[in-house]
Amino acid sequence: MSDWLIPDWPAPAGVKACVTTRAGGVSLAPFDSLNLGDHVDDSPQAVAENRRRLTEYFAIQPAWLQQVHGIAVSHADPGVVATADASWTATPGIACAAMTADCLPVLFCDRSGTRVAAAHAGWRGLAAGVLEATLDALAVAPEEMLVWLGPAIGPQAFEVGPEVREIFVEQSPDAASAFTPSINAGKFMADIYQLARLRLAVCGVTAVYGGGFCTVTDPRFFSYRRNPRTGRFASLIWLER
Repeated sequence: MSDWLIPDWPAPAGVKACVTTRAGGVSLAPFDSLNLGDHVDDSPQAVAENRRRLTEYFAIQPAWLQQVHGIAVSHADPGVVATADASWTATPGIACAAMTADCLPVLFCDRSGTRVAAAHAGWRGLAAGVLEATLDALAVAPEEMLVWLGPAIGPQAFEVGPEVREIFVEQSPDAASAFTPSINAGKFMADIYQLARLRLAVCGVTAVYGGGFCTVTDPRFFSYRRNPRTGRFASLIWLER
């Protein structure tokens, strides 16, 4: 738990956030040790204990999601595992959570500290509009929003095919700047952080922080691209009780 990340951003004092790492849990390899994903063939008992430790450490109630790379946004409810890729809340003590292992976790709050959200944004969800859907659910003026981009696959590791580039560029020509040719013919290296910032900027959200991580090369994090049989870490945000 000593190496869990606390986002460095100007969020209001009552807004709390954390990104877990691989450390601090009981799961065995290759899920060692704080795997929070219950869909990766890890021991259910180990996942339950890992989630219990997280919940107890912060005295929060995480609202876990069944993530499907879509754009559905759920009102965070710890008693319901919603099929969605983002959640929001205005209730203190309930934590919105995004589980990832290369996809981009995105945390949101308003400047007055009255509501928060977390989104899971792989490239499919990003292209489909999960960030825009989360902003719509929050119903806060864009200039009042603060956003933090959590650990995801870095631009030096995220190789994609031309079809991925085409999807983004067709939606916005500016997205071309987020792709550079790979050393492998016909492939591109994609900057998912830049793609997220561009989409947020179109919505009028410019107070965007974070980025600069790479889950593939940083052993603190689970990475599906590094090892397809792996766990999930969580990016969480909540309002202090």
